[in-house]
Amino acid sequence: MAVSKQIPLVKWQLPMKRVLYALAPLVLASVYFFGWKSLIMLVAVNLAGFFAEYLFARYYKEPVSSSVFVTNTLFMLILPPTLPIWMGVVGIIFGVVFGKMVFGGFGKNVFNPALVGRAFIYINFGLQMTGRWSKPFSGFPGGFAAYAADATTGATPMKIMAEGGQVEWGKLLFGNTSGCFGETSVLLIVIGGLYLIWRKHASWKIVISCLLSFLALQSLLFWGGGAEKILSPVQAMLSGGFMLGLLFMATDPITAPKRDGAKYVYGILIGVLTVIIRTYSVWAEGMMFAILLANMFAPITDFAFNEYFPKKATRK
Repeated sequence: MAVSKQIPLVKWQLPMKRVLYALAPLVLASVYFFGWKSLIMLVAVNLAGFFAEYLFARYYKEPVSSSVFVTNTLFMLILPPTLPIWMGVVGIIFGVVFGKMVFGGFGKNVFNPALVGRAFIYINFGLQMTGRWSKPFSGFPGGFAAYAADATTGATPMKIMAEGGQVEWGKLLFGNTSGCFGETSVLLIVIGGLYLIWRKHASWKIVISCLLSFLALQSLLFWGGGAEKILSPVQAMLSGGFMLGLLFMATDPITAPKRDGAKYVYGILIGVLTVIIRTYSVWAEGMMFAILLANMFAPITDFAFNEYFPKKATRK
């Protein structure tokens, strides 16, 4: 009699565990700056995202991939603190289902599911996603003694600087500014990103090519391009979601190219598109759309390098 093999509920992968380790300081910082609502949002989107994948995993007769927890956590970190929790739940369900599971599950998706979910609610709930922000807590104990920071109509640092205002560099580095839950502390983002590069779970080729192309085009526009209200290259790099997108989402090994040459092209495309979208479109934050557009071209970029620059066969 054949014995049916029991499918585990969750398949844990070491790379996904390490990405969660890298994101843990950002989660704690989100509580400190914006209160316990960030943790409640994290729990809500993790439960919703897990069950959305679980329903499809049962059909595919596969376990739930631990990558869904990375998707859920990244999704929470790129949400504004004032967003209603039910909107976050709607967004992550859409992202997991239409950004991942309809393609066949883990390893088969074309687009980054966390960004698919955010783009969906960004377009459908524009006021809630961009209209109001929270003034972060400071000092001791910060947001650890409150549910949520007070809502305000104040702008994010990128908006303030684009209109000629000034934001202290220390606030940009450490995170004591208005913004999304996990996008404000550049220092913690860089530390986590460097950890992933060291562990070889993020491609330095994508990071370097994206960063240099972004700074080059931003410099060209800032110092002689004639664009209005353009940020300096360093200000643009430290504000908005650029660093989080660069180190944690552009480097997603599933949706990024596999060939080394294609990674450079992919990184340059993201850097250039981010500057163009930020400068010339109505969308203040271009990194999300730039990564999704680059995701679309990643497979054909790999195909082109395989076709015209095939790898040489190695002797055994």
